[in-house]
Amino acid sequence: MLSSIEDVIKFIQDKNFKKIFVLCGKKSFENSGAQDLLKKTKNNNQIKLFYKSSYIPIIEELINIVKEIKNFKPNLILAIGGGSVIDYAKIANLVDTIPNLRNLIINYSYPLKKKYAQLAVIPTTAGSGAEVTSNAVIYVDGIKYSFENELLIPDNYFLVPEFIISAPDKIKASSGFDAIAQALESLISKKSNTVSVDYATKSLKISIEKYISFLNDPNLKNAAEMSIAANLAGKAINISKTTAPHAVSYPFTSLYNISHGHAVSLFFEKFFEFNFTNLEKSETNFDLKERFNLIFNIFKIKNFYEFSTKITLIKQKAKLEDNLDKLNINLKGNTHNIIKGINLLRLGNNPIKINEKNILDLMLKK
Repeated sequence: MLSSIEDVIKFIQDKNFKKIFVLCGKKSFENSGAQDLLKKTKNNNQIKLFYKSSYIPIIEELINIVKEIKNFKPNLILAIGGGSVIDYAKIANLVDTIPNLRNLIINYSYPLKKKYAQLAVIPTTAGSGAEVTSNAVIYVDGIKYSFENELLIPDNYFLVPEFIISAPDKIKASSGFDAIAQALESLISKKSNTVSVDYATKSLKISIEKYISFLNDPNLKNAAEMSIAANLAGKAINISKTTAPHAVSYPFTSLYNISHGHAVSLFFEKFFEFNFTNLEKSETNFDLKERFNLIFNIFKIKNFYEFSTKITLIKQKAKLEDNLDKLNINLKGNTHNIIKGINLLRLGNNPIKINEKNILDLMLKK
């Protein structure tokens, strides 16, 4: 599952890619060591770099990326970066810059037919699992929309621990919590099955042990372990999809620039408490109480109170602030835009039916 820099170089050289379109974030590309990687490939490779500039994947920049790809005509698209970079690459490899693209995305009706080029991805964060998922995110007018199709899954991916270590502390904290949240949400998602449960369980057993040590003392060993945990979490949600914490997180990223995993963490305990206290209303085809017992067993705790306490402690150790005042989030004053930005597809996977009033009550709960 893990790869080395040499594995990436060998892949590029063995396949003899003549034209490589590299999509990346400028800072992560330079700081991770990926910049040096490309210098080690054969000189006869024609490489074009595109540095993404938007904090989140937006349709305006997506259109520019698609145009650059079509003009360059690569036979390999190489995405090196976090979830946003990888999502851009996955979508750009499948869409055209047609006049009604915006409306097709909003109405979830874009016809995804075939890939333009081979796609390989190298994550520079341990968290999103985007390298193995069949969905990708794009924001249109501040609202998050999802593409979902098996064609979105990259043809190749490389987990290179060296590239993970250099990420900023805030990115490490956010992406690492995202991996934990994905695995936990996968376990209680209505779409979960025995395979996704296995992936999620394996992911959590690694991440709850290594996450904080990776933040405090990042080294090749725990970077490798967190890369594996994130990859397994990605495989889990590729089957089960995510639930309420993810669904509600997106407007906090688009409106307040809260990084994705951090946004997921804001109300995480509250939504899990809602699901646990309403077990009798479960809409799952499995015993939701047994899934919570599995979670308690993985965390080596006895009840929900201990689970909630442990999640809160993990967030504190990771310095993931959830005090809305400190984050300059005016919840009451921006209720309409927050509710408008919630992803209804992800909300539908929640094991307990949850409505707008429930969400507002939970977010405002002290």
